Amino acid sequence: MEQRVQFSSDGLKLTGVLHLPDGLKKGERRPAFMVLHGFGSNKDSSVPTAATKLFTSLGYVVLRFDMRGCGDSEGKRGRTICLEQVEDTRHALEYLQTRDEVQKDRIGVYGQSFGAAVAVYSAGVEPRIAACISTGGWGHGEKKFRKQHEGEAWDRFAAMMKKGKEMQKRGETLMVPRYDIVPIRPELRSHVAKGSILEFPYEVVESMYAFTANEVVGKIAPRPLLLMHASHDTVTPTDQSVDLFLHAGQPTDLHLVAGVDHFMLSEGNPLVMDIVRDWLAQRFPAR
Repeated sequence: MEQRVQFSSDGLKLTGVLHLPDGLKKGERRPAFMVLHGFGSNKDSSVPTAATKLFTSLGYVVLRFDMRGCGDSEGKRGRTICLEQVEDTRHALEYLQTRDEVQKDRIGVYGQSFGAAVAVYSAGVEPRIAACISTGGWGHGEKKFRKQHEGEAWDRFAAMMKKGKEMQKRGETLMVPRYDIVPIRPELRSHVAKGSILEFPYEVVESMYAFTANEVVGKIAPRPLLLMHASHDTVTPTDQSVDLFLHAGQPTDLHLVAGVDHFMLSEGNPLVMDIVRDWLAQRFPAR
């Protein structure tokens, strides 16, 4: 069963879909997951829908939703500011706590890529989040960008940032193409959801550059954290999840998986699904 829902975040209406697991009885409460989409994407993209299918099959209530400025939610189109998405996640948590189907103290968060960085940061600063799963995430914006734009590409990226800052001082906005911010190989772009944002204001780049989930990931403990990354990720450097692990407390589990790339949860790899399923059974069971 699924239901389209709306909730408010800083005065903006955010749109989501609430999924209830099969077999949920009247009056019964279950643990829940918030599912966060990737950079400029939306709730209907391949990874959030795959995550939702997995979590509901295991007995969790799931809320997948569009961040402000994305998908069907209100907000300035393309304004995907990291800390504002943390606030959207906090308000999604508070919405789930109002639902009769949800165990209010057992709400976890899952995120992919940009959404994974937001998920980790949100869990670090919001003690009401009971568990966190990150796939293809990152913990230090500047280091991530330097790896994504190596060599001459870094010179171009730095020049873009300089131009963006200069235009800001004049009250102007530099618009930056999506793949100039986060490069994705053409053969992987089929995973980029229909309706994804393809151009962003410079302030988005600035917010990502300064975003450091590494600084708060240690505050998640003793709540459970699962970090997963492709062992060779062509989008987000794999060492970003390793660094998150090194900054985290316990219990934190890190899995680097071969044979997949950045969009690992939607690539049909059974090992990926088994890792998530087994981790949940041990660390954050649905029943």
